[in-house]
Amino acid sequence: MKNILIIGSTGQIGTELAMALRKCYGNDHVVAGYIPSMPPKGELLESGPAEIVDITNAQQIADVVKKYQVDTIYNLAALLSAVAEQKPQLAWQIGLGGLFNTLEVARELGCAVFTPSSIGAFGPETPKDKTPQDTIQRPKTMYGVTKVSGELLSDYYFKRFGVDTRSVRFPGLISNVAPPGGGTTDYAVDIYYAAVKEGKFTCPIKPGTYMDMMYMPDALRACMDLMEANPSRLVHRNSFNIAAMSFAPEEIAAAVKKLVPELEVTYEVDPLRQGIAESWPNSLDDSCARAEWDWKPEYDLDSMSLDMIQTLKARFGK
Repeated sequence: MKNILIIGSTGQIGTELAMALRKCYGNDHVVAGYIPSMPPKGELLESGPAEIVDITNAQQIADVVKKYQVDTIYNLAALLSAVAEQKPQLAWQIGLGGLFNTLEVARELGCAVFTPSSIGAFGPETPKDKTPQDTIQRPKTMYGVTKVSGELLSDYYFKRFGVDTRSVRFPGLISNVAPPGGGTTDYAVDIYYAAVKEGKFTCPIKPGTYMDMMYMPDALRACMDLMEANPSRLVHRNSFNIAAMSFAPEEIAAAVKKLVPELEVTYEVDPLRQGIAESWPNSLDDSCARAEWDWKPEYDLDSMSLDMIQTLKARFGK
């Protein structure tokens, strides 16, 4: 990777990935693509180039790729799972129409493309524990439908046109930087903020509901490591299972209570998010990622919780 464009740079992943890429490859070599309603701010705006890139506008993508001689595109534009259920037409337009635009630009101008998939690409018929890399994928949400379709479309562009497409299936991502944006797993971010700021948390997911999760530093490293991986080792491309930890709400609550003993947790289940959560795997088998590009997470539940609480307490002066 020499010159990189991030589409969706001001979203939940893009905000942090842009800064990580700039630190690695140089500020001037990473273009933060954004839409006017979500402009970059602070360090993201000041540290390097930024351009308006609406993923539904193929010409706009091509113009920026040519202007900056981009060779790698990180396509992070998407509606998150719960939001996508409220706006399914827009979710398709951004998730699939936007990906098609990106892949066409990549085909014409010779770019590699990273487009994240998700545990949402699986459905209720998928084996729930240690979900295999290659297994049945029949999601029941628009978010999941766009992710499965995106995996297939990206593989097609690699096999048919030689576009260097790669991706990972993200579990729920937990960050101390970007606020949650309407995902089913966002409760696992909210609990840390609530613990530090209010000492009370109302959980929308019921006890005993397991989902795969990952701390954002591991997720960012996975993106970058996969894009730098030797292509001759890659048996799979779109998309790799990656995993770090799997827990239920009562387990993350217990981990947070070790650090914030006064935390009070109650449950008020959101039927929409609960239904989505129950259709997803409990845990993923990431052995292919480990074998093909040496994937290995650095954080578990306890080490992540300690870092989250320390960071948020310092931020909020607690």
